[in-house]
Amino acid sequence: MQQQIANFLSEATYAVAGASTRQHKYGNKVFRALVESGRTTYPLNPISESVEGHRAFPTLGDLPEVPASLSIVTPPQVTRTIIAEAIKLGVKHVWMQPGAEDADASQLARDAGLTVIDDGSCLLVLLARS
Repeated sequence: MQQQIANFLSEATYAVAGASTRQHKYGNKVFRALVESGRTTYPLNPISESVEGHRAFPTLGDLPEVPASLSIVTPPQVTRTIIAEAIKLGVKHVWMQPGAEDADASQLARDAGLTVIDDGSCLLVLLARS
C-alpha cells in the first residue's frame, strides 16, 4: 500500500469528492490539507459554489482538467457513481477515505487499472506526519 500512497501523492493535480463548506467535516479537512500542502486541488461539491474560497465543481466532468488523484469523502453509494465517472475520464489514483469505501467500486476501479487506496488509511493522518 505504501507504493500506492506514494503514487497518489506524487501527482500534480487533485480533486476532493465530498469537499464540504463546513470546516468540521472531513471533506473540508481533506481539501484544506491538500491545498495547504501546496497541491493544485479542486473541490467537488454539487450544491456549493465555493469551498474555502475555491470555486467548487458539481462533478469531475465539470473540472477544467482531469485530476490525476482523487480523494473521495462521500457515502459509499455516492462513491460508486464517482468511481464510474473517474474511470470514464481517466483519473489515475483514487483514495477512498474511511467511511467512503465500497467493495464494488473498488473492484471496478482496480479492473479499470486505477490505483485504489481503500484500506481504511486516512490522507489527513499521512499529511499531518509529513
